[in-house]
Amino acid sequence: MISRLAFRPSLVLTALTTTVSLVAGTVSPQLAAMDRSQSVQVIVTHTPASLPSLLSGLLSPVCGVLNLIEILPLGELCTMTVGDALNLANNASVAHISVNNTLTATGSPVYDYTPQTLQPSSTTAGTPNTAYGKNIGVAVIDSGIHVNADVMSPGLLGIQFPNVVYSQSFVPGEGPDDYYGHGTHIAGIIAGDGSNSSGPAYLHTIHGIAPGAKLINLKVLDRNGGSTDSEVIKAIETAIQLKAIYGIKVINLSLGRPIFESYKTDPLCQEVEKAWLNGITVVVAAGNNGRDDSAGNQGYGTIAAPANDPLVLTVGAMNTEGTPQRADDLMTTYSSKGPSLGDHIAKPDLVAPGNRIFSIRAPGSTLEMEVPADIAPLASYVKSPVYGQASNYLVLNGTSMAAGVASGAVAALLSTKNLTPDQVKARLMKTATKTFPQTSQITDPTTGQTFSIQYDLFTVGAGYLNLDAALSYSGGDIPSNENAASPVAVLGSGNPAPVYVANDSSETTVWGSTTVWGSTAVWGSTAVWGSSVWTGNSTAWGSTTVWGSNAPWGDTTVWGSTAVWGSTTVWVSTTVWGSTAVWGSSSSDGDPTN
Repeated sequence: MISRLAFRPSLVLTALTTTVSLVAGTVSPQLAAMDRSQSVQVIVTHTPASLPSLLSGLLSPVCGVLNLIEILPLGELCTMTVGDALNLANNASVAHISVNNTLTATGSPVYDYTPQTLQPSSTTAGTPNTAYGKNIGVAVIDSGIHVNADVMSPGLLGIQFPNVVYSQSFVPGEGPDDYYGHGTHIAGIIAGDGSNSSGPAYLHTIHGIAPGAKLINLKVLDRNGGSTDSEVIKAIETAIQLKAIYGIKVINLSLGRPIFESYKTDPLCQEVEKAWLNGITVVVAAGNNGRDDSAGNQGYGTIAAPANDPLVLTVGAMNTEGTPQRADDLMTTYSSKGPSLGDHIAKPDLVAPGNRIFSIRAPGSTLEMEVPADIAPLASYVKSPVYGQASNYLVLNGTSMAAGVASGAVAALLSTKNLTPDQVKARLMKTATKTFPQTSQITDPTTGQTFSIQYDLFTVGAGYLNLDAALSYSGGDIPSNENAASPVAVLGSGNPAPVYVANDSSETTVWGSTTVWGSTAVWGSTAVWGSSVWTGNSTAWGSTTVWGSNAPWGDTTVWGSTAVWGSTTVWVSTTVWGSTAVWGSSSSDGDPTN
């Protein structure tokens, strides 16, 4: 079925490996398209044969001592001109060279009722359950965690101990505390216990999904919400190394960047795969570009990296509408949609609450200083607010928040049953609620712009996360030797055009010999995806903008033009992906609630 792709993987591989000819290694299309005289940081991935010698210090770095910034798990981080980087690909020790790209966070209101929404059958979901997440370590790779009472646990003699059991900063010049405000918010969604809003004085106990979990704080986002591939790669590698010590079973990545090359060669994607194959469920935010219609594609094809990797659990954002009932919930307008550019991986895998989410505040952080209105009003959760009383919570939007919700659900599930990452992913996708309206219309109250949302496979994936259903599921899990790698989407012919899913047999590391989805199954299996997510109007996602053209990967109409990304500076600029305007972290940028 792979050959049925209008944008065929065989052509993608050709483009990737022939961008620069007569070389020992390959380079990313992004690097090959840059000005040869431009200075750039690059990630040099070594061949498997040369890697052990480099890491043991027996060989000098291939990019030269003067150009070396640091050694990375699969190679090295270097600085040089683009021309020198292209020449370096001739070195027999070099497998691939990529740009060290920048990443950013993806993140009077009414309470969001996320715990109740996630557990529609439970009568106690509004109260924190500290059994959820017990003995499970969750690595939060974000902007740091500011510890307060919501992430503390009682010890002997009433002494409080932080549930943050390990902290390390990978940001030069900054400690592990949270100066941006995003990581603390995510940590609260995952494991906050609601101590700052518990008791008769409060309207709601604002708590996380798995308050019994232990948090591992691996800081990569600076005080402005920016990071780089290399910093995130080092943090993921640290989580892998600390897995046995702190029981790390989950990594939360509420961050992302544009896709510049295939996941098969992208060093960031390769590192998340390494974590997954080491038994850690990696949960990634889909991205917040669902409103982008600059290419007439209605936000399709906007999944970020590393959410495009087929192994990880990619999460889009739903709007709870400020009620505990799921029946009125709607898809958000900003949640990024699949398929992934280039590889056409079917994403997101599922959706979870992510709009106007209440969680822990890091006082004085950049996010709240930029938009003070995001600080949760006391009247939204305190029965009788006292003058001068400070709010302990912040309200943010985004797939960042949805990823945090899903990470909490994974931790809760793993505290009740020992599952592999693929078994977790398959169970959550299979038990996700699959009842949606066919379409919905949402009007932005600020701009007056109306967005039409189609509830198809590239918007909602396998459905709406349902923790109750996942915990009580008795249908049997997939065998431990099978995997749940998200399949390649293949666009058929007809109107509406059917979509098929297929495994890429060339990628045995990802798909292996046995998979959940099969090789030719029509998307829409009632067991996994529901019966209606593929039958909608395919006009929106059937364009060459989404599925590619005869010149994949290296074609500027796909990668460098204003039509797709909105700015040609996306190739080299940090400002495009470093602003809250793009990622919609502020509550004022979210969708309205009823």
